[in-house]
Amino acid sequence: MNQLVLIALRRPYTFVVMSILIVLFGGLTIQHMPTDVFPNITIPVTSVVWTYAGLLPQQVEGRITYMFERSLTSTVEGIKYIHSHSYFGSSIINISLQDGVDVGRAEADIVAIAQTVVKALPPDISPPKIMRLSPSSIPVAMLEISSDEMTPAELYNLTYRRIRPLMVTVPGIVLPHPYGGQVMVNLDQQKLLARHLTPVDIHDVLMKQYLVRPSGDIKIGPTDWIVMTNASPLKIEDFTDMPIKREGNAFVYLRDVATVQLMGRVQQNIVLKGGKQIVILVAMKSTEASTLDVVDGIKNMIPLAEQVSPKGVKIRLLDDASTFVKDSISDVVHEMAVAGVLVGLIVLLLLGSWRATVIVWVSIPLSILTAIIGLHWLGETINVMTLGGLALAVGILVDDATVMIENIDRHLEMGKELEQAIIDAANQIVVPTLVATLCIAIVWFPLFVLSGVSGYLFRPMAEAVIIAMLASFILSRTLVPTMAKYIMKNHHEHDHQTPRRPQHPRQARPERLGNFFVRFQQGFQQRFDQLLDRYGALLEQSIAHRRAVITLSLVVALCSMGLYVFLGRDYFPEIRSGVIQMHMRAPLGTRIEMSARIATLVSNSIEELLPDQVENIVSNCGLPVGAHNLAFIPTPTIGPQDCDLTILLLIGSLNSAWCAILLAC
Repeated sequence: MNQLVLIALRRPYTFVVMSILIVLFGGLTIQHMPTDVFPNITIPVTSVVWTYAGLLPQQVEGRITYMFERSLTSTVEGIKYIHSHSYFGSSIINISLQDGVDVGRAEADIVAIAQTVVKALPPDISPPKIMRLSPSSIPVAMLEISSDEMTPAELYNLTYRRIRPLMVTVPGIVLPHPYGGQVMVNLDQQKLLARHLTPVDIHDVLMKQYLVRPSGDIKIGPTDWIVMTNASPLKIEDFTDMPIKREGNAFVYLRDVATVQLMGRVQQNIVLKGGKQIVILVAMKSTEASTLDVVDGIKNMIPLAEQVSPKGVKIRLLDDASTFVKDSISDVVHEMAVAGVLVGLIVLLLLGSWRATVIVWVSIPLSILTAIIGLHWLGETINVMTLGGLALAVGILVDDATVMIENIDRHLEMGKELEQAIIDAANQIVVPTLVATLCIAIVWFPLFVLSGVSGYLFRPMAEAVIIAMLASFILSRTLVPTMAKYIMKNHHEHDHQTPRRPQHPRQARPERLGNFFVRFQQGFQQRFDQLLDRYGALLEQSIAHRRAVITLSLVVALCSMGLYVFLGRDYFPEIRSGVIQMHMRAPLGTRIEMSARIATLVSNSIEELLPDQVENIVSNCGLPVGAHNLAFIPTPTIGPQDCDLTILLLIGSLNSAWCAILLAC
């Protein structure tokens, strides 16, 4: 360690360049490092989504969910637990794996057993969708697609076929199916009975006649003709000419028993805003992506989406998480900056030298930038936990540099040359400072053995503190001596020209009384000496009555433990993001149209209850068209009687809104 000091004094420009590189690479790292609220949480969870339209939830549970779970537990290894939901026409099975399990191998086993068990499930069921889920893959934006001229079904098709493929090109984005408002065959029951037909007969005929098969080509003379069959109608009108049944010499066509139209499917999901049906597209981020980058990419893509949409279609961002992320990060950075300023002022008061304060102040941001570079190499992100760790470390980072500067100053007062004073000061404190740094760092090591969500959350904080502490120690052995050699040079020469006088050990140095900071420090030191004298007298009284002091301390400690009963318990502190999520459930079996009406009445009541406080209320009623949306975004919705209400509040209205809603309930 002492060799580092000698190298720093002999080759000072090396460490000056090193500091410049830290600033440059640190700035680049901050620009390109993903930014989010919390660290990436990569708990291995695989979701399997089965879809079989029209099957009752009880039958879905018994004929699909149970059959697949039974085969799953007998084949796949490393399962921690299985969480299943059986809905009307769909089943969602979330498989949580043990920590340390080979996720790729486990997913391959799940895919293999899913393809095998299909034969034992209801006929014509499609293979499931198998997706990898992550707690860090969360919704970050909500897009509203609306139009005064298009129907909800047309808006849905537009979103699904044009806007969604365009948005999916944003790096790091994950897009489930749109929510809201694709040939529909409406059967006439009386006409079917008159011709002795059933819906199953119509289904079988359509499956036989609507065929997509390769027809190949045929070579006739000098030409190679590509053959196209008429088994796949190209127009909606052609569907009506499909023969369904033969009665003597006459045929019954599809137009005789049904109406064929290009329209939306039977609606099972309605999204309302202000009583008007719209389509929303919820954008999620992938595990490694940055929330800010994804939201910025969506904002840049909206003008392109409007260009490919018909006239009159409006696309706007209803809500995005980037504002909350920016506010959270800025709050932590602000507190960290305030802590740095306060630490610098304290150092200035105690040392009484602006030169020493500058050296200490320079070491703090360099240590923090070094920690950020190290976190980037470890694959971490800029989040509240890593910045919180750096904020905690700000007060500790000054120790190494402060001790080094103060010891150099003490050796200078002994009459030593500046360079020799630096070497002797460094040799004298190398062991104590190294031990102190390692002791502080080792306290954070138990966080590395945490498992589950706690491990993913607190491990980056420990890494930030440890890297910053080690960087601070190394800088105190390299950059601090280099800066002291040049910045304290004039100060050292002034000390040699000024005659020394006897002084009190804690008295301010008289040779620097012309300096404003030293004069201010002298007054501060005098008052601090008075405080020390009073503390010494109080300490003597406490030692004289030690039994009473110990008894009183134990009583206070035991009484304070009783406060544990009154403290709340939660995994995360309360987060105020300006969004309130509500769930509404109408009587079981309520039609989706009636649920939408009730949701509109509830929204109107909320706006009356919170005047001038609500920005938007979005009501999402019923199950989504894509069943796998429920795997990405869990919700209490189980049928058409359920609605999720997202209340977007104006800035500063959250507290009063909560109170008003709770009183109304």
